[in-house]
Amino acid sequence: MARIEGVNLPYSKRIEYGLTYVFGIGLKTSQDILTMAKVNFDIRVKDLSDEQVAAIQKIITTDYKVEGELRKEITNNIRRLQEIGSYRGLRHKRSLPVRGQRTKTNARTRKGPRKSGNVIPLKRKVTKK
Repeated sequence: MARIEGVNLPYSKRIEYGLTYVFGIGLKTSQDILTMAKVNFDIRVKDLSDEQVAAIQKIITTDYKVEGELRKEITNNIRRLQEIGSYRGLRHKRSLPVRGQRTKTNARTRKGPRKSGNVIPLKRKVTKK
C-alpha cells in the first residue's frame, strides 16, 4: 500500500488517478508530478517500487502545498476575509453562497436543509354562531 502525505492510495487504481486522492492534487497536477518523477501513468499503485514512491513523495513535498498545509492556508484566507469585514467574509460567516449565486431558490447545499416552522399557516375564517 503506497502512502503519500499521510494518505493511503487506492491499491488497484492507476497511479495517475490514485494521486488525486491526496487533497490538493487533481488529475493535471498528478500527471505533471508523474512526468517529473519519470513514472509511467499506466502503472497500478500496487506495482510501484519504493524508489518510485520516494521520488513522487519528494516532488510533492518540495513543489506543492497539499493536505494539512493547504487546508490551513484556505482556513486562514477565509478567516482574514471575515476579520476585515469584506462582503465575501460576511457571506462565509452567514453560510451563504459567496460567489454571487441566487439564494431565493436553490443554494440548499450551502444553506443546509430547509428549516421547518417557516411556513405561514392560512388564516381560518371565524364563523359566527
